[in-house]
Amino acid sequence: MRLLSLPFAVLFLLTLSLAADSKLLLPCTIYQPATNAYYDLNPIAVQPLIDHKKAHKDDRTESWHAKGYDMGTNFTLNFCAPVIERIEEAVGIKESLLRNISAFYEWKGKTHSIGQTSTELVFRGRELSLNYTNGSPCDSPSTHDRRKLKHDDDDDDDKDDDDKKKDDDEKKSHKDKSSEDNDNDVRRKSTLISLACDQNLPSGKAHVSFIGTSPDQCTYFFRAKTMAACGGVKEPPTGLGAGGVFGVILMIFLAVYLLGGIAYQRTVMHQRGWRQLPNYTVWASIGSLLKDVLIILTSSCSRLLPRRQGYNQLPTSERGGRGSRADDENRLIDQLDEEWDD
Repeated sequence: MRLLSLPFAVLFLLTLSLAADSKLLLPCTIYQPATNAYYDLNPIAVQPLIDHKKAHKDDRTESWHAKGYDMGTNFTLNFCAPVIERIEEAVGIKESLLRNISAFYEWKGKTHSIGQTSTELVFRGRELSLNYTNGSPCDSPSTHDRRKLKHDDDDDDDKDDDDKKKDDDEKKSHKDKSSEDNDNDVRRKSTLISLACDQNLPSGKAHVSFIGTSPDQCTYFFRAKTMAACGGVKEPPTGLGAGGVFGVILMIFLAVYLLGGIAYQRTVMHQRGWRQLPNYTVWASIGSLLKDVLIILTSSCSRLLPRRQGYNQLPTSERGGRGSRADDENRLIDQLDEEWDD
């Protein structure tokens, strides 16, 4: 019994794991905590076309664009995926991360990244948002701030002269260490996209608007209207549906039943051959029963088939049959006898 309890325990654990994974979220999807509505932004994520594939009229060949108005530049971005435009160089971005840029703008001939790809959607109350971080380094302070800092420094020039040599020595000794720490300490540009429902737009379409930026131009705000942000009640698309999960569970059950039964019959009951199968006598009796049913069905069907007519089944008249024909023959013989006597 202990050997049989182990396979069923394994089956139970596998069933629980399948039930837990049935609601596993795909990238760029989320459930609304309050209403349990399901949101999927993958339909508006622009994917690059395969080289040998021709673009159809509905295929999008460029990322989404937003007009910057008073910013003096326009913005290019994508949802939960890198932009499909090829970026050769971006300010403060390593070459290995250029293909992971999800939002950028161009200024004075240079490309500025405003966020790396992220597929994590966030609900803040009822507002759905998408956040990109780790863009290009934020701009340095404005000229006004620089002048103010310079004026404050002039009052302290006398005090700084004595410590200048000491500071130079310290900077020189820690030059390598500070250069490595600068990449971690520098503030980088980011993007925050607020998504709103718009049922008037076709599926797979979006309208992106630039809202504004922070005073230091380090964070950029956008608003995207799309049908994908309307949510729904359907379950997320998973690799297996309800029938698929049931089929997998059934297959696991059969495998556990077969392997566990064979192991039990072979080790405990010392059976060999076909008798190693679990419940061999039951399956054997079912086989003979099916054989008998098949014989009964075939014999019943054979009776319904038309038979060949032999000499023993000659057509007879409907009125008298064989008896009436014998009477006629007797009358004919009597009549011939009477004529012969005359």
